[in-house]
This record gives sequence, C-alpha cells and structure tokens, in this order.
Amino acid sequence: MKIKLLTESNQKIRKGEKLGFFTVGLHLAPADVAGLDINLCPWASPGCKASCLNTSGHGAFSSVQASRIRKTHYFWFAKNDFLHQLAKELEAANRKAKRLGLTLAVRLNLTSDVQWEKIEDRNGDTIFDLCKFVHHWYDYTKGFTRMLKFLDGELPKNYSLTFSKSENNDVKTAEILKLGGNVAVVFRGKLPEFYHGKRVVNGDESDARFLDARGVVVGLVQKGKAKKDTSGFVVSTL
Repeated sequence: MKIKLLTESNQKIRKGEKLGFFTVGLHLAPADVAGLDINLCPWASPGCKASCLNTSGHGAFSSVQASRIRKTHYFWFAKNDFLHQLAKELEAANRKAKRLGLTLAVRLNLTSDVQWEKIEDRNGDTIFDLCKFVHHWYDYTKGFTRMLKFLDGELPKNYSLTFSKSENNDVKTAEILKLGGNVAVVFRGKLPEFYHGKRVVNGDESDARFLDARGVVVGLVQKGKAKKDTSGFVVSTL
C-alpha cells in the first residue's frame, strides 16, 4: 500500500493561507520513536523530547503515530524512492497552490530535524534539486553547525532555518542571535517584548518563518506536554 507523505491539514501551517501561502509539510517520527536505531532528531535535548508536539492534535491517535513510523521507515530504508515520491507530491501541491492563487511553501521537518540538504537520490540530487519550482522551504533546527552553515550561505538560498532553544543550549542560542540568526523560544505565559536583547515576534500567528526579519526571537507559547515542563526547556516569563 502506497503511503501518502505530505500533509496540509496541520493547523499551524494552514495559518499561512491568509498571507498568500499554501503550505505543506512532512510528519516523520521524531527522535528515536520509530525504533530500529533510527534517530531523526540527533540534537534533541531531554526537555525537547518530553515536550514534543508529536502527540498533539491528530498525533494523539495511534493510527497517526503508526503512519508516521511507516513513513520514517520508508525514508530511512528507501531514500531514493522516498525522495522521488516526495517530489511528485510536491509537484501536485504546487499545482493546487496555483489553482488557489497561492504560493507554495514547504516545511519537511514538522516533527523531525533531518538535514535535507544532505539526503540524496541515486543521482546525487537532493529534494531541493528535484523541486526547483518551490520558492520557499523552511524548518526549525537544533543543529548548531547546520545553523551556522545556513547563516554563512552554504544551504540552498530559498531554505530558511530558525534555531531552536532548549534547556541546554543557552551559549549556542546567544551565539546564533549575535550572528544575526533567528531563534525560536518556548515561553510560559505571555510573550515578552524582548529576550536576550532581541525583539520577540509572535511565532504562533503563522508558521511562515521565511518572512521573519533577521535577528529576532520567535516566541512560542507552551502547548501540550510543554505545559508540564520543569527542565528549563520552557522559559518562564511569569
């Protein structure tokens, strides 16, 4: 049975429609949830794992979790076929976006932290090579070196990355902000106006991170399991 890879029903990414974007994304099983020594979140902290939104919304259903695990196994063990199916689904999404009068935006790490710029098919092509019609790719990442490469212009020009703060990467967070990168921070309570001296923008209003100004903090209010966080992953403003 063929597995459908992309989703457009995620409520967060649907918010981009009011801004003129038709956004699709990919839900894979985060961290080591898929088993078989697979880890799609190599930089995840304990607090991040405990607060993960993987089981929020539709993710609470066992059938959805099973689907994400199947897609993860498909990705891990058949990358060539996976990439080419992903490309075909993105082509269909682009056609739909055009019919709606919207611009396609793509987030492949809805619940993972895969270095897509390194995932190649048998010909050495990445998904960025296969889908040059996509104007906006974006993701969040906890990969410090990966974020530095983005800031140095070493990733595809239309791929936007936002660094994610956790309870154990304060020094890296400060460095990224110093270099002009954007950092996503989960807050408990009302979002502050400034954090580490940088302006805080409301990241819950839309998921279109590629529209953010450079050098800002993307504030996210705690949700789901994060409401019970005691690790420091969630920053208290109370």
